[in-house]
Amino acid sequence: MNRLLLATLALGLMLGCSSGPTKTTETAAPAPKTTDQRTGRSAFQKLYVAAHGWGRDAQPYRLESQVTGDSNGRDGKSAVWRSGFASAAQRGTKPYTWSGSTDPNAPERDVTPGNEDTYNPSNSSTKVFDIAFLKVDSDKAFEVAQQHGGSKLPADTPVFYVLDWSTPTSQLVWHVIFGQSRDTPKLRVAVDASKGDFIRVEK
Repeated sequence: MNRLLLATLALGLMLGCSSGPTKTTETAAPAPKTTDQRTGRSAFQKLYVAAHGWGRDAQPYRLESQVTGDSNGRDGKSAVWRSGFASAAQRGTKPYTWSGSTDPNAPERDVTPGNEDTYNPSNSSTKVFDIAFLKVDSDKAFEVAQQHGGSKLPADTPVFYVLDWSTPTSQLVWHVIFGQSRDTPKLRVAVDASKGDFIRVEK
């Protein structure tokens, strides 16, 4: 009889424990990444810091944007920017890319370095410039380009940006390029990157 009573009590305790609320562990799904679009100067700051980790004397010779599936370069912003740097101490050049794109075909997010190459100071394609000349951002350059033909193009026309030094005029120049390809543009406008003045429509 005592055994029967003990068995009954034990069964009751087991049922009582199992009838309580069950706890479930739920893992929150990570928030989807959003596209980070930046103006040229904003992205360049990140690239400049990275380049100085490679060479303390590194100076830029080119900054350019890339059109992606989630960023067409309108309003002076892009989700991918790439800059080339030259270092006399390292005797080389090295590109760095910043990406805030979620496009699977775009470069990896954040700042990534490229392959180092030899540096020839007399090469016009790697003519370095002082960053103090960069006073006008790509969004302002876009506004100027809009006033000189850009606004007449379809509003969804992709826009590329290239920043480099013009040796003949001793100017730092934004080249605002409208079209599906920078090699065959619908319009190409040069803007002074120090003053924000319209220079010319480039052929």
